[in-house]
Amino acid sequence: MIRNLKTAALAALSLSLGVSLFAACSNNHHATTQQDIKHVFVIVLENKNYQDTWETSTQDPYLRNTLRPQGALLTQYFGTGHVSLDNYIAMISGQASSKSTESDCTTYSDFTMSGTTEDGQAIGDGCVYPASIKTLPDQMTAAGLSWKGYMQDMGNDPTRESATCGHPEIGSADLTNTPEAASESVPAGDQYATRHDPFVYFHSIIDSPTCDANVVNLDQLDTDLASADTTPNFVFITPNVCNDGHDGDGTGAAGKGCVGGAPGGLSSADAFLQTWVPKIMASDAYKQNGLLIITFDESSYASTDVSTDADTGKTTYTLTFDGASCCNQQIGPNITRPSEETFEASSSLTYVLKTVGVGGDRIGALLLSPYIKADTTSDVPYNHYAMLRSVEDIFGLAHLGYADQADLTPFGSDIFNNF
Repeated sequence: MIRNLKTAALAALSLSLGVSLFAACSNNHHATTQQDIKHVFVIVLENKNYQDTWETSTQDPYLRNTLRPQGALLTQYFGTGHVSLDNYIAMISGQASSKSTESDCTTYSDFTMSGTTEDGQAIGDGCVYPASIKTLPDQMTAAGLSWKGYMQDMGNDPTRESATCGHPEIGSADLTNTPEAASESVPAGDQYATRHDPFVYFHSIIDSPTCDANVVNLDQLDTDLASADTTPNFVFITPNVCNDGHDGDGTGAAGKGCVGGAPGGLSSADAFLQTWVPKIMASDAYKQNGLLIITFDESSYASTDVSTDADTGKTTYTLTFDGASCCNQQIGPNITRPSEETFEASSSLTYVLKTVGVGGDRIGALLLSPYIKADTTSDVPYNHYAMLRSVEDIFGLAHLGYADQADLTPFGSDIFNNF
């Protein structure tokens, strides 16, 4: 509590001085005018490790060869968990993994909370946090700032989710874990995944009438980019599970692409960026005072072992995550490491998930802004909590959850070097 009060006081002081004291005081990163940034755009892709995305893959030439030279590559940026959902939740709330969120909440259940830790972590398990657990959107609304989440394909199949604030009923199975190909009843198909939409895992958001206005289909972004005034201060963009790189392998080979026939992997992610990034960078909101962050939720699986029992014919896939982390990442009150979970997919198929460390492994991130010099590289360690803290600093907000970790470094002058 004392640290939170101190943080709030420093935030208020930094606003009065027009500077970011948090950035100025961390590891000699003296970025003093980050609060000139008024619009932050975040695009989250899926499941690629640093080496593949930024060094060896030939599937993302636009990201690597066109965008990377224009901004700052964060070479030591890490995810905060495995498998997906816990990373997204960390990005907007600073909450650590629970057993349910690190398993992607296949049943959309309420989070049953018995209390909170001194650093704001909810103690318990489940998926949808009670209204007392606040998020970056809650902070921004209270500060008179605007925000929106833009979700590709959301509402394409209204039998699964609505076109705004789309999520399953509390206590029901999440049908969006299975992507839908185009059909007569769903002409465009539906590859929206609730687990990649962090906003709908907080009662403070879904119980508000503004959720329908603020968590919308991606097709609304074109209209909102028309002027700086209609562009939210915080823009969070989630592609569908093909265009975020989650599905397919990028080759388009039979059986390896997405359900809609696109190649998937970094190939489809690169095509998505090539469509949307020029629109963002051409907008007045970006050109005047914007920041675009492109990152991934987590790295790909570290290793896979496949075995088949000679007597039963049952196949077991053992997936082992390294769980590498940075920034003195804390584990939180709700999980243990190392850990192992077994899932019986069918009578003939078993999955065993082993996780060694608490993190989501090294993924990298690219930041683009008029305030960043071209071809910048930073080797400073960052993670999703650091990103949240940095966005909060930009907008003069207090730090939530593990974004308030005392020794966590926010984005600094290693990145913002063109003021």
